[in-house]
Amino acid sequence: MIRNELRNIAIVAHVDHGKTTLVDEMLKQSGTFRENQVVQERVMDSNDLEKERGITILAKNTSLIYKDIKINVVDTPGHADFGGEVERVLKMVDGVLLLVDAQEGPMPQTRFVLGKALELGHKVVIVVNKIDKPGARINEVIDEILELFIDLGADDDQLDSPIVFCSGRNGTASLSAEQQDKDLTALFESIVNHIDPPDVDTEGTAQMLVSSIDYNDYVGRIAIGRVERGVIKKNADVMVTNILGTHADYRSKIVNLYQIDGLGKNSVDEVTAGDIVCLSGIADVTIGDTICDVNFPEALPFAKISEPTLEMTFSVNDSPFAGQEGKFCTSRHLRARLFKELLKDVSLRVTETDSTESFKVAGRGEMHLSILIETMRREGYELQVSAPKVLTKEIDGVECEPVEEVICEVPEEFVGAVMQRLGERKGELLDMIPRGDRTKLTFHIPTRGLFGYRNEFLTDTHGEGILSSIFFDYEPVKGQIIKRDSGSLIAYENGVTTKYGIFQVQDRGLMFVKEAMNVYEGQIVGETPKSDDIVVNVCKKKHMTAVRSTGADEALRLITPKFFSLEEAIEYINEDELIEVTPKNIRLRKAILNNVDRAKAYAKLKNNG
Repeated sequence: MIRNELRNIAIVAHVDHGKTTLVDEMLKQSGTFRENQVVQERVMDSNDLEKERGITILAKNTSLIYKDIKINVVDTPGHADFGGEVERVLKMVDGVLLLVDAQEGPMPQTRFVLGKALELGHKVVIVVNKIDKPGARINEVIDEILELFIDLGADDDQLDSPIVFCSGRNGTASLSAEQQDKDLTALFESIVNHIDPPDVDTEGTAQMLVSSIDYNDYVGRIAIGRVERGVIKKNADVMVTNILGTHADYRSKIVNLYQIDGLGKNSVDEVTAGDIVCLSGIADVTIGDTICDVNFPEALPFAKISEPTLEMTFSVNDSPFAGQEGKFCTSRHLRARLFKELLKDVSLRVTETDSTESFKVAGRGEMHLSILIETMRREGYELQVSAPKVLTKEIDGVECEPVEEVICEVPEEFVGAVMQRLGERKGELLDMIPRGDRTKLTFHIPTRGLFGYRNEFLTDTHGEGILSSIFFDYEPVKGQIIKRDSGSLIAYENGVTTKYGIFQVQDRGLMFVKEAMNVYEGQIVGETPKSDDIVVNVCKKKHMTAVRSTGADEALRLITPKFFSLEEAIEYINEDELIEVTPKNIRLRKAILNNVDRAKAYAKLKNNG
């Protein structure tokens, strides 16, 4: 049965190409909101971190009605670190809107998401977005998109994809680049006419693949997925199975059944094959499970999720300030939270270590793991995390490491500085294309070569450069890369920093603390240009005497200290250092806090070579 009244689509693109803004306008123009309803910008970015950073982190479902046709829309993340979200939701849809920025053109994540969509045989509507940008290169971008289709082995149908020219912010679309229509009708028509409606068996036994998990304190875990066959009914007994055999088949019951309606959900009694549905009542359901008829448990194949490339150690906070700010500080709390995250993040891996106090957490990139850490600290968790480490694998007897494809777009005068920096980090220049007064550079560079580079890149390009990367492949290990050649200034004792103490130390390097801050022995309070660490006393007080010295009344001028964001701290720290993360503070520290014990450990390490 072909369900002509239904379309299932996903919106895919590189980060910041305007997916969520376009969805805003699609919802507004389809009558999803009341006329007088106040609607915030980027309404699909619902959690705090997404609003603050201006990026989509989690794939989300919505629906709209156009000419009596229901269009289920999945808004996906554009950042490479959240590619696992894109991979799994593509199983729910029949076609994709591929958004490409009219100035930037196809970027690394564009290639990744388009490749996944073409593999699944999905039809594509190409949307050239932001055509009102002053630097738009519409004709060149179209050529680049078609070259990308050919490179990825698209078939004839996919090469004949319609091209829609959009301005997501203005809510306009047209089939011609020269003149925009007044609304998004051209986009809606392209979706309805080009994306195939679901062709499904509505008479067969019930079968649904779980592609996403939501959670609600009242009803527990909510499974989201597309009904592949038959009819799913409320209060029906079902069998839960998994093609990978990660758990035994078990029987359960559907308690609540919802259809997606705009930004909300409507409770329904039954849903037919082809539609996207949310259901609750199955306590242990997880992503990749198939919910079937009790008498016909038949598991559906699930998308192969790319492997993690990066690992960090999460452990219980053992600093002198442990337990002062967080609600959840024990290893039991930490373990439960990490394993709970596994239920909804298919790209994450958590491994227990020999110690009950620490866990190895592997993900797709620094941002992937930093978002998890930031979410946990906002929930009241205290923990400490290690420097990231790449996950190598042995291929044909050779140790190989993950390599990223990096695309930089920089003003002409900064090209030399960027090439030099990436060359030092074992980057290999593949392509160099002038674009007016800017140059597009393409590199292959080991993942570890990018640690700590993004901030340097912004400094080297005076904040005008654009850098994006995506996992490319595994290649033989490239050799040693020096992450940073500076040393640390380390606190000598527990105490409160003083103006006098910081003034005496600040000539040695850049400070990370200000006056009247609590510090502890082993905490990193600054950076020195020398490669060796230096122990300093920032809590030192000026001795009071009856004799007035020359300059006694001069003001002590302190240099503005540097404070790290979580991502900056992860990029900055060395292997022998940790980040203490609490709800109110991010502190850098040495793994061994006691200055004497640390010196002995370093001496022993040096003697052993």
